[in-house]
Amino acid sequence: MQSFYEATITRPSAYAPLSGRRSANVCIIGGGLAGLSTALGLAERGVADVVVLEAQQVGFGASGRNGGFVFGGYSLDCADLLKTLGPARARELYALTTDAVDLMRTRIARYQIDCDATDAGVILANWFDEPARLDAQRRLMRDSFGVEWEPLTAAQLASQLKTRRYHGGLFERNAFHFHPLKYVLGVADAATRAGVTIHEHSPVVRLQRDGAGFIVHTAQGALDARHVVMAGGGYARNVYARVERAVLPIATYVMATEPLGARLRDAIDTRAAVYDTRFAFDYYRPLPDTRILWGGRISVRDRAPETIARLLRRDLLKVYPQLHDVRVDYAWGGLMSYARHKMPQIGRSADGVWYAIGFGGHGMAPTTVSGELLAAAIAGERPVPDAFARFGLTPAFGALGLAAAQLTYTAMQTRDALAARRRPARPGG
Repeated sequence: MQSFYEATITRPSAYAPLSGRRSANVCIIGGGLAGLSTALGLAERGVADVVVLEAQQVGFGASGRNGGFVFGGYSLDCADLLKTLGPARARELYALTTDAVDLMRTRIARYQIDCDATDAGVILANWFDEPARLDAQRRLMRDSFGVEWEPLTAAQLASQLKTRRYHGGLFERNAFHFHPLKYVLGVADAATRAGVTIHEHSPVVRLQRDGAGFIVHTAQGALDARHVVMAGGGYARNVYARVERAVLPIATYVMATEPLGARLRDAIDTRAAVYDTRFAFDYYRPLPDTRILWGGRISVRDRAPETIARLLRRDLLKVYPQLHDVRVDYAWGGLMSYARHKMPQIGRSADGVWYAIGFGGHGMAPTTVSGELLAAAIAGERPVPDAFARFGLTPAFGALGLAAAQLTYTAMQTRDALAARRRPARPGG
């Protein structure tokens, strides 16, 4: 089953594969949002001769499959970021992501990227009847990060989300949602118009150090490059072990319903995107054509579309039983790259390879952050903030790491289920 995103785009003429041998100043491995944001950031800074190599097509990986939420923060919880870095550095790193949200808005306008951007904020809906959870989150964001998330009472939330499943919420106004694949293609187009060269269907088979630079080998060609950026995410394989062994490819699932027309308002009467307070939360949003895009679950298993549709439809009906007869038109999965510490890994290794990986399930703004930081560093403008050195290329231990991750996810989901059972949802939920 094709993803909703792929079904609703018209790709430009394919970018030709790399063939023969040529040279470049910067070679970026990976045509997702991290790689393309780096390429565009370099072009905007006047850096010439930038080449992007993509094994499949632009936006093939997580960048073109995700929920389309654009907001501040990282996969690592803000409270844990604060504990790890202390107030000043935690606030500095968080501010990079809110700056990235603004930059994405600016690029959508500057490059006229038609990506169904809906600037209506994001709601964090409380799955548990425990107001203290939201109060603590709101205080943390206000006092430690200078961000005001607006409280929503249960009644206010119920007027927008026609379910009794939630117990109030917080509204993050400086957030939006969009068609991520259209945005990624728009960034690719902007980069090529600024002089960047993109080669699709050019998987890298070997990365070789050569004097002060590198030789990047593909099946049909080779590239001599002064700088190399690894930005392959959860799909990079057998190119650069130091980066690849530092992330786990974790699956998440998404579906899109049939168009609901006026029925949409019987369930969701807001243009905002929504996610909840559980560890493995539901995330969903209304689409411009009145579909509901619904995502959730975290797993190490890459499931078939039919299984994804069945699982996510069941999750949808737990929240909105009034949609019991709604059809699922699209269902798909994707692999996110997670680090053990749950933070992006952005920097340069000892042998000179730049990297931007490990964005987890919170990647739209942080991939843009990585592009700006690496572009600024490569251009000689400023170094990558040293706070990112605390979140380095920690080994993820491959199959053992995946098994441990699955145990962690199962334990956290069980904990949330028990907490919800102790305080059951109100009747009708």
